[in-house]
Amino acid sequence: MTSSVSARPDVQSLQSSLIRDVANAGMGRTDVLPFWFGESDQPTPRFIREAAMASLAEGETFYSQNLGRPYLRQAIAGYLSELHDTTVAPGRIAAVGSGVSGLMIAAQMVLSPGDRVVAVTPLWPNIVEIPKILGAEVVRVPLTIRNGKWSLDLDRLLAALTPDTRLAIINSPNNPTGWTIEEDEVDAVLAHCRRHGIWVLSDDVYERLVHDPRRRSAPSFLRRYQTGDRIISVNSFSKAWSMTGWRVGWLATPETLSNDLTKVIEYNTSCILEPVQRAATAALTDGEPTVTKLRAELTATRTLLVAELNRIPGVVIPDAGGAMHVFFRIEGYPDTLGLAKRLVEAAGLGLAPGGAFGVEGDGWLRWCHAVEPDKLRDGVGRLRSFLGR
Repeated sequence: MTSSVSARPDVQSLQSSLIRDVANAGMGRTDVLPFWFGESDQPTPRFIREAAMASLAEGETFYSQNLGRPYLRQAIAGYLSELHDTTVAPGRIAAVGSGVSGLMIAAQMVLSPGDRVVAVTPLWPNIVEIPKILGAEVVRVPLTIRNGKWSLDLDRLLAALTPDTRLAIINSPNNPTGWTIEEDEVDAVLAHCRRHGIWVLSDDVYERLVHDPRRRSAPSFLRRYQTGDRIISVNSFSKAWSMTGWRVGWLATPETLSNDLTKVIEYNTSCILEPVQRAATAALTDGEPTVTKLRAELTATRTLLVAELNRIPGVVIPDAGGAMHVFFRIEGYPDTLGLAKRLVEAAGLGLAPGGAFGVEGDGWLRWCHAVEPDKLRDGVGRLRSFLGR
């Protein structure tokens, strides 16, 4: 008798994406309003697309350096240095084929089977499942709701970051809740991790998308980096520059990782298509008005969506500091995976079930509001009609 043909147990035990589970049921239906993914409904700005088209016209379709072309690494380093009022050398930068690829590469750089990882949750499932692919153990530290706002239980997080912890994962602004870490919390977590030699993996994909107009970005671990720190920042062009389909992001790491990082990227994706690198460079060089415009739009659409949802009895919406989602629950509907599927089928409304982001999200729904206001009004109307049945 032959043994079954299957993947190894660590892979079999991964949770499949419940967001995709719901989205796959509605993709291709013209009657469905999709709010399930975290992306703008607007195409990538024309000047970014034109940079890629010019590169294609020039025939720039060959292999490039593993860490990215020098011009892109320099642009990323300059952007981060100016944004965070610090010095980020190009030697600390690696351009990678998407933010999620950056997360996987970062994990491959520092994790071994059996390592202990602590993550602030609820959280985009890819981030907590990636360490499990490598055989690491993930400990979840849930956010709390304090004074009507998503908040970090700092004492609980520090207690979970025991000396035998290898990696702390923090995503701020957070997907799905929008929670945004405070400056003093960054200081406390970093001091603790320095003391115990714990790596910090900071998912900064939404760092520019904060609602406070006085801030250019969310509080940052990268701003506090000192030589010898074990900080890896992962970022992406997907959100702030509306480039979700381009699959391009970056890592900012200690420069001492550069040689080994080159090898790990080689054995993952090798390099990025050069027209994409040209587009990414254009986004950084000329895209600040694009980011400013998107931020203003997100603040307005969040205000609109929250106001409209609050008119529905039983809706609870904690406040949050950033990102592009509203994370909410409806009293009397604990099974939000079932509810999300019924909303697609019966109301043509596509929302992400909170359980996709871990057990802390059970009973919650995530609604991406990076869309035109009329779509939000239509969507809330469909939800209200569905609940009224």
